[in-house]
Amino acid sequence: MRKIFTALTATAFILSAAACNTVRGAGEDLESAADSVDEAT
Repeated sequence: MRKIFTALTATAFILSAAACNTVRGAGEDLESAADSVDEAT
């Protein structure tokens, strides 16, 4: 039972870290696009 709990915890941590990086990357892309629009106007 303890091994299953450890495996599930590790999986949840890895998935949350990957999601955080994806959201951060999307935020940086939007910021870059907004900066480009500001420079163009």
